[in-house]
Amino acid sequence: MENITLDRCCIHTITTKPWALPEAVENYAAAGIKGISVWQNAIEGIGPHRAGELIRRAGLEIVSYVRGGFFPHTSSAGRAQAIDHNRKLLEEAAALGAPMIVLVCGASPDQSLEKSRDQIREGIAAILPLAEKLGVKLAIEPLHPMYAADRSAINTMGQANDMAEYFKSPFVGVAVDVYHLWWDADLEKEIARCGANGNLLAYHVCDWKVNTIDLLNDRGLMGEGCIDLKKIRGWVEATGFNGFCEVEIFSNIHWAKDQHLFLGEITDAFLKTV
Repeated sequence: MENITLDRCCIHTITTKPWALPEAVENYAAAGIKGISVWQNAIEGIGPHRAGELIRRAGLEIVSYVRGGFFPHTSSAGRAQAIDHNRKLLEEAAALGAPMIVLVCGASPDQSLEKSRDQIREGIAAILPLAEKLGVKLAIEPLHPMYAADRSAINTMGQANDMAEYFKSPFVGVAVDVYHLWWDADLEKEIARCGANGNLLAYHVCDWKVNTIDLLNDRGLMGEGCIDLKKIRGWVEATGFNGFCEVEIFSNIHWAKDQHLFLGEITDAFLKTV
């Protein structure tokens, strides 16, 4: 496996949350970062067209738009509203120039996981025609089981593969995030399965801190935790995937820092540990 360079580094705008999009774009480009994944909040007040132009002028590649999904609801009105919201996000992704939208699929604690999974399948089916029309892929992101109650009923690579394969569409695939999947004994096998079916669309990196103090907003910078990032990248690349490794870190600790300092830590950690 070759050493990685910043040519394959993408940063999610949420990672440097204190920076507005123009500041993030300027600083990512200056640091030698080549890719950016744009969270919806980052384009507020700018709009997708202008945001896309700003990013491309800086020489960055737009990797994905984040995040759609949250399909399950106990009411039909709630499910319909979620589908409408996802269609709006697809229009925004196309206007931005993003090739894919990441789906945090959702769950409802007021119903079974099986029912939530059925509603996820129905929600993806409802938005897939528009995704195909706009040329925007749907990347199903399985989330750690700690989020099964209310954030996602898709919790393993096996479940994500099952869902993607159900649709048999080049516009539905999977986003692999190490934070959610590093613990899975079947991860290597399921990554290989995903790649063999042409469904591996994205790869996200951060780290799992042993003494995590907040399960949502205390992700580790790569190298701060216990995930074997090089091993998992090897599994991903063995499928033929040669796309961006996307740095996605939610961290109250890192957000409180000088973000210029944090960006330097990100690039250093990326080169050493990813």
